[in-house]
Amino acid sequence: MTVSRHVEEAARRLKEASMQIARACEGPATCENQTVWLEGLTAYCQALADIQTYNNESVHEKLHELAARVGLRKFPSST
Repeated sequence: MTVSRHVEEAARRLKEASMQIARACEGPATCENQTVWLEGLTAYCQALADIQTYNNESVHEKLHELAARVGLRKFPSST
C-alpha cells in the first residue's frame, strides 16, 4: 500500500473515532458510555499518530526524490 493510501486510511479511522467520541459525549455518564468514549479516544490518538508517521515518511521520500534530481548523493550531516 502506498503512503498516501495509508494516510487516507488513517484519516478515515480518525473520522470514525471522532464520531464515536461525539456519540459517547451525547449519551449519559455511565461506565459503559465512558468505556466507549475511552475506546474512541484511544482509536483517535492511534490514527492521529499514524497520520503523523505517514506524513513524515512522505516528506522523507520527497526529500530523497528532490536530492536525486539535483544530483545530491549523500545528505550532509546535521552536526
